[in-house]
Amino acid sequence: MKLASYSISGEPTWGTIENEHAVNLGAVLGKQYPDLKSLIAAGAYSEIEPALASAPRNPLSSITWLPVIPNPSKILCVGLNYEKHRAETGRAVVGFPTIFTRFPNTQIGHMANIVRPRNSTDLDYEGELALIIGRPGRHISRENVFDHIAGYACYNDASIRDFQYHTPQFTPGKNFPRTGSFGPWMATPDELGELGSLRISTTLNGQVVQEAELGQMIFDIPAIVSYCSSFNPLEPGDVIVTGTPGGVGAKRTPPLWMKPGDVVEVAIERLGVLRNTVVDEA
Repeated sequence: MKLASYSISGEPTWGTIENEHAVNLGAVLGKQYPDLKSLIAAGAYSEIEPALASAPRNPLSSITWLPVIPNPSKILCVGLNYEKHRAETGRAVVGFPTIFTRFPNTQIGHMANIVRPRNSTDLDYEGELALIIGRPGRHISRENVFDHIAGYACYNDASIRDFQYHTPQFTPGKNFPRTGSFGPWMATPDELGELGSLRISTTLNGQVVQEAELGQMIFDIPAIVSYCSSFNPLEPGDVIVTGTPGGVGAKRTPPLWMKPGDVVEVAIERLGVLRNTVVDEA
């Protein structure tokens, strides 16, 4: 099942994606579950099928995509989680995942514009797999991690590199407005099956700039979720962005920065393609 957040004529809603249509479940179930996060928190998936018959259907061309979870309580991001990327940055091998945060208000959806800020031109791409927490938990064991995952989505954790490198802390460069692209939809785990062999790629203007298998993560999904839950309770709708492969623009010679007019896509096998165009800040 593919679940998405989107708006129709400016009104936010949520629903399933079926071929070339969005099924507006928010129009039927919105009183109980005003957004996708509330449905996930309630675990109310059994209410979806009965609602499908009466839910309005809209062509995908008529909707405005929103971030899959527009209002997560937290977004935790994993840095340096593919060996090629760790090596290209020159950073040391570490024993625990490198975690930083992204603010929810920096997110955009599929087909929205990534904004290059007026105070930097060092805008970089980072294609990643995101996971969405479905069940709350603290101190989650590796063995139980997949019981807490509601689904997966594509993410572009676009970064303003000069601000990121001002200090050893990543936060400023990872939190400019309209730089975290999340979508188009969330696929439930049954849609994807075993993740390890699935390929993730980033293309910039049709050229592949990043490519890897998800199984090449240094810290796998059980390690990431278990570690994150060890220092803060995970809640339904929380998002964990699992790291980017090698090939980032900052480490190319010369650097490959995204610029206005560029089209960037993050694709994950069996999951989908997240597409955005770059514009300058007004």
